[in-house]
Amino acid sequence: MYSYNYKITSETHNKVTHNSHTGTSVQAKTSIWMLRGPILVIAEKPKAARRIVEALSQHYITRKYSNISYYEIKSMSQIVYVASAVGHLYTLHTELREYPVFEYKWVPAYIADEEKKYTRIYLELLGKLAHECLYYVNACDYDIEGSVIGYLIIKFHGDEKRAFRAKFSSLVHSELRSSFENLTPLDYDMIESGLCRHELDWIWGINVSRALMKAVFNATKRKITLSAGRVQTPTLKFITDRELERALFIPLPQYMITVKLKKDNRVFTVEFVENPVLSVTSANIVKSAVLRGKYLLVREYTTEKRKLTPPPPFNLSDLQYEAARIFGFSPMKTQKIAEDLYLEALISYPRTNSQKLPPTLNYREILQKLSRISKYEDLVSRLIRETRGILRPVEGEKEDPAHPAIYPTGNIPQSLTRDQWAVYDLIVRRFLAAFAPSAIMSYTRALLETPSEGYKFTCSGVNIELPGWLIYYPYHTPSTKILPKLARAERVEVIDVVVRESYTRPPAKLKKIDVLKWMESVEIGTESTRAPIIEKLFERNYLRNTKSGIEITDLGLGVVEVISWFFPELTSIDLTRRFEQLIGEVKAGSKSRLQVIEEAKGVIKKLLEVFNQRIDSIGALLSARLGITDSYTKCSIPTCRREVHENSLCKYHYEALKKLRDLYEEWYQRKNIAYKEYLKKLLNMKNTGMFIRDVIEHIELRELPHK
Repeated sequence: MYSYNYKITSETHNKVTHNSHTGTSVQAKTSIWMLRGPILVIAEKPKAARRIVEALSQHYITRKYSNISYYEIKSMSQIVYVASAVGHLYTLHTELREYPVFEYKWVPAYIADEEKKYTRIYLELLGKLAHECLYYVNACDYDIEGSVIGYLIIKFHGDEKRAFRAKFSSLVHSELRSSFENLTPLDYDMIESGLCRHELDWIWGINVSRALMKAVFNATKRKITLSAGRVQTPTLKFITDRELERALFIPLPQYMITVKLKKDNRVFTVEFVENPVLSVTSANIVKSAVLRGKYLLVREYTTEKRKLTPPPPFNLSDLQYEAARIFGFSPMKTQKIAEDLYLEALISYPRTNSQKLPPTLNYREILQKLSRISKYEDLVSRLIRETRGILRPVEGEKEDPAHPAIYPTGNIPQSLTRDQWAVYDLIVRRFLAAFAPSAIMSYTRALLETPSEGYKFTCSGVNIELPGWLIYYPYHTPSTKILPKLARAERVEVIDVVVRESYTRPPAKLKKIDVLKWMESVEIGTESTRAPIIEKLFERNYLRNTKSGIEITDLGLGVVEVISWFFPELTSIDLTRRFEQLIGEVKAGSKSRLQVIEEAKGVIKKLLEVFNQRIDSIGALLSARLGITDSYTKCSIPTCRREVHENSLCKYHYEALKKLRDLYEEWYQRKNIAYKEYLKKLLNMKNTGMFIRDVIEHIELRELPHK
């Protein structure tokens, strides 16, 4: 077993790496064919290994080790082995059982995790081949995770001083060959930042999780698996806050005023500019004034044409948003499909933040290849005509130093599932749209008012004059609405006035894609980790999925409460974002991994000191949320298992009752109804929050007949 406690020396950071066997120095870029002696090429996945060997030689030999394949290329002066990992083959582990724990090391994943037993055969093969080789090439995905995966295999089984990095953004043969003809030294900036991220996540996760589990064990003598994490917990807190806001929501009445007008036998509708009106009395005053005047005067009528520029090519999060919006795919599903398409060499590397295509990419060649796919043949021909063969893609603001935006390689798909086709089609169409001309839109706006009182009404129209890029990517096509032509000071006949009662709405129920958007907006997690973190919250039974969206479980709510009270820093995006920035500084070389880890240890130690002082009460709370114990006074609402906070109610039902009573005055001002009518109205409305419903049904309608 290998100790983790090592330090990357300054020697290994040099752009020129000393070769201890030959006494020579390998320059910053080296062709694999210049190396003399056996070479091990490490791919991240089996499919990638097959693509790599096919690119390197037509005369490779497929060999078997147990039930897995690896490949061999022989020449007069060298032998090249191409073998793969299956993701991470090493993980952080400790033999210590208590907390806080800051002693750990890298061990084979199959030792630390029963579910990773399948990785053992891959590690055995790589170890066997590594001991036979003189040189090593990390050809795992060119991102932080790929850099760490390959590095640890080389460190524990090879010699990092004789190791190289292959950098590529697609598994197209030409790009792979170019990559292996321009090998670079190991990317220690990415390795160090990757190791730092793994260590941070591990020490945060294991210490807080063990503290929570210890609290439950002390209270119940039962071992229950609970978890918390540096990115996971602020994400759970965000979802919890949204769900609580919905559960405590009271809809308020409001009134929307619209007027039907007639011009040249065409009927169209205008809206009151002050919508929504907050009381029915005020709305009826406006309605009466409009009906009395019998017409509205046109004060403004403007039409303008504007360009609608194409969207930039996809990065991963943009692709996830669109696949969720159009097909209802979860972020994790889209990410998995994109990775499958990448491994089939159909698209470039998907885990990228970039919205830019490289100028070195042969756009014309990709388009020619895409035209061989029947569904894109006409679109490609049209694009070449419209652009006159001048291919300049639109670019977004976001960049990624490792990879460009996602683009199709032009390789023809062979056997894709319906969902894979859906994602592939989105990527192709977005790529085509990036080269297309802007759409030309016509926007019309009219402002009208009553002749005496000056109540103002407005309407707007939109028309597509030239579709441009919308032909290629139709998923953003606006609905056409054409207004009749109006003249300033013209009188337009009133046909009808409608006052429609509506109610304020709670914030929308979150879906997985909304959570991913939030994580990106507050800069926590990475392109590759956000979707898996969201899924982990469901696996831990902190969340559940419903047809309408995400719901928090009692356990999830209890965990957030405990961590908010005793580990407030862990629920804060500020702390998480600070450590994300520190990881970035490690990558940039301005801060060492050790410095960042030591800072994290100091924060965790202080938090655990506070936690341990209240561990008994924390254990009692979590045990109750888990449904293990009931030796406490429960909330008087029959369906609630939470502990009493005040007046025989839990914290949330107490807040709901207070809010229900306080907001009646606002309802009375808007709608002028009695308290009991107010309660019944709320009880029958689907947008009334769950906790509000509970207190209406079990307290107010039963115990407050005097209201």
